[in-house]
Amino acid sequence: MGKISVLDCTLRDGGYCNQWRFGGDNIKKIIESLVDANIDIVECGFLTQKIEYDKDITRFLTVEDIYDNIPGNKNGKLFVCMVNYGEFNAADLPICGERTVDGIRVAFHKKDRMQALEFCKAIKEKGYKVFVQPMVSLGYTDNEFIDLIDMVNEFDPYAFYIVDSFGVMKRKDLIRLFYMVEHNLKANISIGYHSHNNMQLAYANAQALVDIRTNRNMIIDSSIFGMGRGAGNLNTELFVEYLNDNVGTAYELKPILTVIDEILDSFYQQNYWGYSLPNYLSAKYNAHPNYAGYLDAKKTLTVENMDEIFAMMDLDKRSVYDKAYIEDLYGRYMAKGQAQEIHLNELREKICGKEILMIAPGSSSLEEKEKIVSYSKKENVVTISVNFDYSECDTDFIFVSNLRRFRELSADKHKKCIITSNISAMDVYLQTKYQDLINNRESVRDNAGLMLIKLLMQLGAEKIVLAGLDGYSIDPMQNFADKKMSFYTQKATFESMNEGIADVLREYSREINLEFLTKAKYILL
Repeated sequence: MGKISVLDCTLRDGGYCNQWRFGGDNIKKIIESLVDANIDIVECGFLTQKIEYDKDITRFLTVEDIYDNIPGNKNGKLFVCMVNYGEFNAADLPICGERTVDGIRVAFHKKDRMQALEFCKAIKEKGYKVFVQPMVSLGYTDNEFIDLIDMVNEFDPYAFYIVDSFGVMKRKDLIRLFYMVEHNLKANISIGYHSHNNMQLAYANAQALVDIRTNRNMIIDSSIFGMGRGAGNLNTELFVEYLNDNVGTAYELKPILTVIDEILDSFYQQNYWGYSLPNYLSAKYNAHPNYAGYLDAKKTLTVENMDEIFAMMDLDKRSVYDKAYIEDLYGRYMAKGQAQEIHLNELREKICGKEILMIAPGSSSLEEKEKIVSYSKKENVVTISVNFDYSECDTDFIFVSNLRRFRELSADKHKKCIITSNISAMDVYLQTKYQDLINNRESVRDNAGLMLIKLLMQLGAEKIVLAGLDGYSIDPMQNFADKKMSFYTQKATFESMNEGIADVLREYSREINLEFLTKAKYILL
């Protein structure tokens, strides 16, 4: 039976979770721990000319920069890096030697395969072990994949990979591709497998490859704690334990577990990765996982909404993330509903020239409820809650722009709901056009509170008093009076939302009198 090698890609694929900022000391510690664990191949990060060098991140300008992190005693292990085709000039690579990495993995899209293989040849001529990595391997037809293998055979790289970029491969897909490669690739070239875990199949698929009786050498990629974009990768600690139990290998688990405990767990707490319904949907539609991340971060969509948006995607747009495309698609989806404005004039009469008490669901809506209830009893004050039914007083209206929040309302509240057109409902007071209420700040373009303020300005409100619009804390459990409304996201996302809300509030305050009734992070100047 051929040798099964484990390639750990924590410092490269895991870097999508922390912008590759592991910290200089941690980079060295992770590499040393992988060597102590007897991991066969250690991927140290990206090699790219599209950055400025920073010793704390694992994106490097030169192979010499990478070498500074490699221990003096390699202990027989291989050290490699990855190049995304188009991000590095082969002419700038030094000849492979004592102060370089041992190998370079070249990832490329199908459209670039001809040029990428020439790049691979140039790297091999400089003495490096070359790993050929055709991204989204299932995106090739059988004939295209065999043609690719034939071209690879011409220059004998170290390894040729089956790459499950979006975590969509079922066992039958992987086995079919494996035997296609096995029967057509030169016997001296290793077969590699790189997986993602969108459908929770990375571990099972890796076991399926191990169970194949073949004389071919195989390389299977994994990352410690499964660290990787979206749903993450095959877990190194799980896979090496499986190999120890079933193949007789001698990997050491303790150094890997120490890395999880002392380094990676803190990254996980800041920006979690792992299986989720949005990541499942991206796999279902064979789409780039960043699309799932974008839609999930909106916190305005149900799973059904996301499914419908994925279904709207053009096939040729799914494999490469295009932020402008998904922004446009999201906007078109949210604006597709019809307005029901039979009560619009009636609402305008109730709002025009009046003082509005807008109650958002922040923690202060409960902590300062006496102040809010007292203010709601003033004459000529119209009360409107945002995305929830405020139980401390009977509001005149409930404004809802989020389908999930609308579903949480009891049916007897629908008659006083003002909803946006992205929500499908027939028994509400008013349905207004979503597109007319958004702003230009991406992080909060369709924030419900800001949408309501814009609607109230359009209806001629004289003054808006803000309650419960506290701003976001990085601790999600501090953000809402009703903890069930809490959601988790990256610290940077919360910060961006706070900045966006502050900017738009300042902009709107130049058009209408805004005033805070309860505590808030925002200052109106």
